[in-house]
Amino acid sequence: QLQLVESGGGLVQPGGSLRLSCAASGFTLDYYAIGWFRQAPGREREGVSCIKSSSTYYADSVKGRFTISRDAAENTVYLQMNSLKPGDTAVYYCAAKDFRGRSTWYLPIQAHEYDYWGQGTQVTVSS
Repeated sequence: QLQLVESGGGLVQPGGSLRLSCAASGFTLDYYAIGWFRQAPGREREGVSCIKSSSTYYADSVKGRFTISRDAAENTVYLQMNSLKPGDTAVYYCAAKDFRGRSTWYLPIQAHEYDYWGQGTQVTVSS
């Protein structure tokens, strides 16, 4: 059974760093795009970053501060978050889009494009 489990969230001061992990089980990353999204109270879910093979996407709001990477051996995708701001406070979710059997793929950046979701991890940036 396909499962995504996020971890690494917590409370950090402004300017600090966190590394989120998205551990995948029941499938291998090779045929999937993995995205990170976040949702703050009262706001819509926002795409933060995504990765497929060596291609990546970043939202303008996190470009230069966040780095997405994947470890095939660990079947895990990471989101390194540096220079965190209070506006980064949200529940962070990872999601997977299945491209198996398709001859082409792309980097999906909208939540509705994804097939599977993790349960989320809270990130709070506050002094």
